[in-house]
Amino acid sequence: MIVRPASPADSDAWLEMRDTLWPGSRREHATEIASVLRDEPAGLACFVADVPPRGVVGFVEVGLRVYAEGCRTSPVGYLEGIYVDPDVRSEGVGRALVDAAEGWARAKGCTEMASDRKLDDEPSGAFHAALGYEEVERIVCFRKDLEAA
Repeated sequence: MIVRPASPADSDAWLEMRDTLWPGSRREHATEIASVLRDEPAGLACFVADVPPRGVVGFVEVGLRVYAEGCRTSPVGYLEGIYVDPDVRSEGVGRALVDAAEGWARAKGCTEMASDRKLDDEPSGAFHAALGYEEVERIVCFRKDLEAA
């Protein structure tokens, strides 16, 4: 397995996995992927896990945030999203991707990493715990449609 920064050749695989992780916004995903690959923003990176000859089986998007719940420093490295194909889970792919993300954050001067998960996504909680992440807070989010107000 090779973990490396995402390249334009990874766009299709990255899009498929991103759309599986966050369904319903395929066009937006394609636009964001193109922007990351074109602009290489300083505060965001994507790494992919490539298993020759199969190809890309996972990705992690990591960013910098000014603040994250439970953290004491700024900026904070943030696991924005991670996905590993179901048939290769529990084979170290996720850990290797997170290691790459943490290395990137260290190189950006971060001394802490943060992440989140949906409240009912217990497998994600177990994954984070296995990597040494500790739960620091639970929140409930709200929204209001201002067009209807």
